[in-house]
Amino acid sequence: MVGKLLATVRSIVFYILFYTGSIPYVLLAIASASPARFKTISRNWSRYHRVCARVLLGIRLDIGGASSHSRVLYAVKHEAFFEAIDVPALFDQPVVFAKAELLKIPGWGIAADRFGVVGVERDAGAKALRKMLTAARTLSAEGRPLVIFPEGTRIPHGTRAPLQAGFAGLYKLLGYPVIPVAVDSGPLYHRRWKRPGTIRYRFGEEIPAGLPRAEIEARVLEAINALNP
Repeated sequence: MVGKLLATVRSIVFYILFYTGSIPYVLLAIASASPARFKTISRNWSRYHRVCARVLLGIRLDIGGASSHSRVLYAVKHEAFFEAIDVPALFDQPVVFAKAELLKIPGWGIAADRFGVVGVERDAGAKALRKMLTAARTLSAEGRPLVIFPEGTRIPHGTRAPLQAGFAGLYKLLGYPVIPVAVDSGPLYHRRWKRPGTIRYRFGEEIPAGLPRAEIEARVLEAINALNP
């Protein structure tokens, strides 16, 4: 009972301090005229989230593997908002594919667009895929890694969901290898009252480009669920 009460109090304090503290980062990012300074602000915001999670929630990270490649498509498991917020700290100036609806959030959407978040419009078909591909190639040419959540939305821990068609399309048209990343953030973070503990990342072996759709989807699905029971 005491543990549950403590988790509730810690979560409330986290919500207040993290989201209130995020406002200056968003405002600074929007106002920044320097691309380099903008990316620094974004990375610092992500690190601020890590500090809040560690100090206020008792959540620590265990990262196995490294994210050192450009011209690679990182396919990341998505269980909670944790990894979505953590991406700028986990990767070096990543280009992130995210739901287009997120770019419509006042203030944050402007900052995300400037950072290099590519909006994914699931129902727009080939036109949307071509737009994503153009943006991906342009930003990847700057040496920035590409990051996608291939399931398209948060999936409960221990559950497997088919990968969205956009992932296979990007994989085929970009011609990049894939590095799958498993995450087990759900049990600790995807809940109203967060729990203390350790969130693990596991970077899998590089999967080569040019594989048939069924094979690449099967291999990625298996790898990103490596931390599921």
